[in-house]
Amino acid sequence: MKEAVILLNMGGPNNLREVEMFLTNMFNDPAIIQTKIPLLRRFIAGVITLSRTEKSQEIYRAIGGKSPIVDLTKSLVEKLRTALDGEVVVDFVMRYTPPMSYEVCERLKKEGIQKVYLIPLYPQYSSTTTASSIDDFEVTSRKMLWFPIMVEIKHFFTNATYNACLLERIKESLGADDSHEFELIFSAHGLPQKIVDAGDPYARQVSAHVELMKDKFHTEGIYFRGVHLAYQSKVGPMKWLEPSLESMLKSLGKKKVIIVPIAFTIDNSETDFELTIEYAEIAHSYGFTDYRVCRCPNDHPLFVQTLKELYEKMR
Repeated sequence: MKEAVILLNMGGPNNLREVEMFLTNMFNDPAIIQTKIPLLRRFIAGVITLSRTEKSQEIYRAIGGKSPIVDLTKSLVEKLRTALDGEVVVDFVMRYTPPMSYEVCERLKKEGIQKVYLIPLYPQYSSTTTASSIDDFEVTSRKMLWFPIMVEIKHFFTNATYNACLLERIKESLGADDSHEFELIFSAHGLPQKIVDAGDPYARQVSAHVELMKDKFHTEGIYFRGVHLAYQSKVGPMKWLEPSLESMLKSLGKKKVIIVPIAFTIDNSETDFELTIEYAEIAHSYGFTDYRVCRCPNDHPLFVQTLKELYEKMR
């Protein structure tokens, strides 16, 4: 039986022309704009896209004219192929920008793939990320009359190898400096409170992940001034998960801080622009003398090993 491992992620513009596509597809996702009236969703998505495209293009200009997520994912895929010794096809699908599910499903169907292992690159489960990506792939395959056996994983924040990878990224950011001098903030992408109240487990899993990392710090003998959890990327007037990263920075003030993007596995505009540029300015305005942002796992060998372990566990 011919098999494939497919990595799923949100995607990001490959160039400035794709910014509008990215926003249009994202805000037309029923998991993001939750309404039972498709026409209303399309209207809201159109308004948001129109109002945000130019500003978003400026953001991507500031980080090189595109999102880093696709190139980094390609590198990760190549390394995973090598780690699996060619025993299985390895590919990836982006939710909102190319390569999208139709293109990849069509290719896999032609290759005669009969079994697919879906690994969403979100450490914690959410209906807005994990479920959206899995559903998109499965619906697309059915529309194409391609019906492979599908095995999926919902989250992997408890994986020991993955958390060792996060620890390595934190150590890289710390360097030779004394951890006692730094506050450490795990920053997770925010989510509207109403989605959490409806039963989405994301916030609970993020909190549990932070506790696992605290235990790992203790085991490794690494002690920060404090370890905190905050949320970034709030959009619109509705209530989102709290505390916000800005309020957390304001409450700490005039110290050294390391930011760990705990909900992302691949660097993107939220890490390379929002955290690294925007929040750096905010932190310095509050008197922080040292502000650092950890790199995401990206194509780190331990993340490659994590994905290999996940695939082997799914078989």
